[in-house]
Amino acid sequence: MADISVKESAPKWKFPFKIKIENRVDNPPRWLSPVLSLAAVVIALLIGALVIWIAGGDPWAAYTHIAKYSLGSWGVLSDTMVKAIPLMLVGLACSIAFRMKLWNIGAEGQFFLGAFGASMVVLLPVLPMEAPKWQFILVSAGFGMFFGALWGFVPGFLKARYNVNEIISTLMMNYIAIEWNNYFIYGVWSESGFQMSRMFQRNAWLPRLSDLAKRWPFFGGLTTHFGIVFAVVAALILWWVLSKSRWGYEIRLIGDNPRAAEYAGISIKKNIVLVMIVSGALAGLAGASEIMGVVHRLQGAISPGYGYTGIIIAWLAKLNPLAVILASILFGALILAGREVQPSGIPTLIQGLIMVFLIASDFFYRNRVRITRKVED
Repeated sequence: MADISVKESAPKWKFPFKIKIENRVDNPPRWLSPVLSLAAVVIALLIGALVIWIAGGDPWAAYTHIAKYSLGSWGVLSDTMVKAIPLMLVGLACSIAFRMKLWNIGAEGQFFLGAFGASMVVLLPVLPMEAPKWQFILVSAGFGMFFGALWGFVPGFLKARYNVNEIISTLMMNYIAIEWNNYFIYGVWSESGFQMSRMFQRNAWLPRLSDLAKRWPFFGGLTTHFGIVFAVVAALILWWVLSKSRWGYEIRLIGDNPRAAEYAGISIKKNIVLVMIVSGALAGLAGASEIMGVVHRLQGAISPGYGYTGIIIAWLAKLNPLAVILASILFGALILAGREVQPSGIPTLIQGLIMVFLIASDFFYRNRVRITRKVED
């Protein structure tokens, strides 16, 4: 009988660690949220650098160029702030809605309606042309907020009364707002058939820092306008409302636990409408400040997507109104640098990557990842 030998196979290599994902049962540490946001920005910048390198560019030189032409001097910092002002206001608009788990994707349309409302004051006209500047500032800002609030009220009412998905309704109303403006730009208020209205008179413009140059020469050439006051005051008020007021407590409770809020006697439907009105008013104020402070006439190309960028800013700031100010300056710098960097889509790419990694960071905020060594039986 022949001997039968059995050849022992070599043991297969196995990954020595086990990855386990657990839901956080306790509150995450306070430092975790800002660290994850910072990590999202850093990773987005690293991937942007890789794309620049693949395209044949120098990532370090590109980012140095972005910093120089957006933050490198008082003049360019002032230009960055001009881009950041509408972002601050739409970021605040998104923050208060998102805090109650209302997904307002309509800040872009509310921005356009706010610009329309501010333009009415001059083009209808609501005030006589010789009215003082302070009247134009207050009335135009009020009209902008009113029309933005109206554009927020409609999806808020539909959500509260008929449970219509606010993502769909606010998104569709963006297109309606743009075409509404176009009707007046191309027809009713068109200047000699051109695709824009006439230029507003000077007393309807928001004052700029450069207007102070005669008294203080330091401000010469600085383009930052009075809209920064709107944004900072709105951020402080919204921070107080969300952090210190009873209404802010109701908003937070509804967002965190609607059943508990309803059990506590809080009217969810009423708060849906109110929050959407306030959110729309803030986005409308952004449109009004852009028309009065920068464009000075009603035209189509008044927003490079401010309303959509505000969504990213709100998430980057973790819905903190004060952090919205800082996040808006970062994105204002990216928008301003877009005209200086090649390939020109790099700043937009970085914005999109930040949004992707912010969404990913939320997973790590809500879950804990444990890596342990496998134990052989």
